[in-house]
Amino acid sequence: MFYKDSQQIYRAKSLASIPWLIHGFATRHADIPAQFERLATLKQIHSADCIFADGRTGVLGQGDALIENEPGAVVAVRTADCIPILIVDEERRVVAAVHAGWRGTVAAIAARAVQTMHERFGCPPADLRAAIGPGIGKCCFEVGPEVAVQFGAQGRTRIDLEAHNLRVLLEAGLKPERVEASGLCTVCMAQDFHSYRRDREAAGRCYSFAGIRQAVQ
Repeated sequence: MFYKDSQQIYRAKSLASIPWLIHGFATRHADIPAQFERLATLKQIHSADCIFADGRTGVLGQGDALIENEPGAVVAVRTADCIPILIVDEERRVVAAVHAGWRGTVAAIAARAVQTMHERFGCPPADLRAAIGPGIGKCCFEVGPEVAVQFGAQGRTRIDLEAHNLRVLLEAGLKPERVEASGLCTVCMAQDFHSYRRDREAAGRCYSFAGIRQAVQ
């Protein structure tokens, strides 16, 4: 279950219970860069490339997933219809922020992030938790045949990016009970979210972020 707090940020209930974790899926009304001194982002390129933040701040290069384990640091992705995913190893205190547009979804960027967390930090996929944040819903994501074929469909159809990313995470080894999906459509919920499909070039971006608190035992 996701809920919106007084800061105009959606939280995943399953992640909110982790004492050391900073996390959220911000609405258009939340100024996330102003909240964190040590914030890292990416130039997102709709890829399957993962970058280690290593405590650094600012724009850390090109890619679509940022991975961090440094206390006090926060990583974030920016979306306006693409799917944001936060992945957390509760035991090892490792987090990832993932940006999955339709190209990243096809490239299984979420699975690549899981694999990278395992390779560098020894995070077993079965121990990970993930939250799939607000993005364009199947209700609003109608695509042509050239995109549909990438998802094994034909002709003009509607694609459920949230469901596809859920399947990617499960195939990567996460347990179903450890993955939470928001079910929130950025196109439908204009009062809360930016949407490129709805607003085109006038659309801003919403931040989805995860980090490690500085002084939690």
